[in-house]
Amino acid sequence: MGSTKVAVIGAGAAGLATAKALLDHDLDVTVLERGDRVGGLWAGDDSAGTSPAYDSLHLNTSKGRTQFVDHPMPEHWPDYPSAAKVAGYLADYAHRFGVTERIRFGAEVTAVRRAGTHWEVGTAAGTEQYDAVVVANGHNRDPKWPSPGYPGAFDGTQLHAHDHCGADAYRDRRVLVVGMGNSAMDIAVDASHVSRGPVLLSARHGSHIVPKYLFGRPADATGGALAVLPWRIRQAVAQTALRLAVGTPERYGLPKPAGGLFQNHPTISDTILHRLTHGEVEARPGIERLDGDRVLFTDGAADRVDVIVWATGYHVTIPFLDGRWTGDDPETLPLYQRVFHLDDPTLSFVGLMQSTGAALPVVEAQGKLVAAHLAGRYALPTPAQQRAHVERMHAAAVRRWGAKRPMMRIDFDQYTAAVPRELRAGARRAVARPTPTTKAAI
Repeated sequence: MGSTKVAVIGAGAAGLATAKALLDHDLDVTVLERGDRVGGLWAGDDSAGTSPAYDSLHLNTSKGRTQFVDHPMPEHWPDYPSAAKVAGYLADYAHRFGVTERIRFGAEVTAVRRAGTHWEVGTAAGTEQYDAVVVANGHNRDPKWPSPGYPGAFDGTQLHAHDHCGADAYRDRRVLVVGMGNSAMDIAVDASHVSRGPVLLSARHGSHIVPKYLFGRPADATGGALAVLPWRIRQAVAQTALRLAVGTPERYGLPKPAGGLFQNHPTISDTILHRLTHGEVEARPGIERLDGDRVLFTDGAADRVDVIVWATGYHVTIPFLDGRWTGDDPETLPLYQRVFHLDDPTLSFVGLMQSTGAALPVVEAQGKLVAAHLAGRYALPTPAQQRAHVERMHAAAVRRWGAKRPMMRIDFDQYTAAVPRELRAGARRAVARPTPTTKAAI
């Protein structure tokens, strides 16, 4: 019997980390990538044209907390490298571990379906059979526009943050950015250097603004040390430090955050507070309606605007899988350890999560779970135990994060600490009750 044949969909960080882990277990790996280079969202000039990377994009988590364990970033790099550096880093990773030669570029996956004992994966070149499929296609590709839209009509230019490349598009124009996430802040700062008048920053709900450095160190540097504490205690400590260092968002005219730190994803920016305090960016509340070249806000104020940038996030889409496997909404898809499909663990997902920290260490850990399972060195709990675990994790996420993607949420430090324990537990299960090979089990 030959080696288990695995298709990995996507050559971003998640797909590369998974392929590397699979190769470590001598499995037969094919990575299907629709673009012409590795890097996923970091590859801003990729031929697929779906990367949201822009000229000023940098890491918003420090390199020490972002790098792969198996491939540290160079020591001489800055704490917050540029997108171009990260893209190069991912390319080096793929080359170092022999992943590059396993990638088929220009291979957009159009369909994945179960066919008896195998999976059929379709691309423009045809259909191939695999023993297992790993979905690592990312979820920052399908722009989410306001829904429902605002009353009225706008005469100027509207674009989504996904289409933002650099500041030149806003030169001598009156700009409104809608949103409070990292991209919204970066775009507002970029535009403020060339716009006509201050850039307006509108948001219905607030967010904690965390500078990249606190007390002379990367702001996330203490995360690992505090991970042993319950998140409520970590929250209190971190919020106190943040308030002492920079004050509250309301001090800068921004809306009050709807929840505490570590509940809603914070916005990481050194520059937005500087531009706000210098009047180059001005805060506005939510939008009431659009009126030609004017935007009316919920406080009754109105401003003339030439360009609106909607930094309103992304939909999670897995277009090549039907509802049999994703349910009505991929955001609510229950997965054991946020990896394994509950109905068939030969279908797994890497990166289909929303982390409180960096993504790379998480997808690296998830890739190792997948590889150990397909190699027969890690056995899953019983289906009933898996479902019970998912239900417990979901209930805890709802208590912490409310209705905002609770199924996808993970605590970065807790998750990355738990996966090695889960691998050891799965190894013990594999010894206690040996399972058939993947092909036979299918």
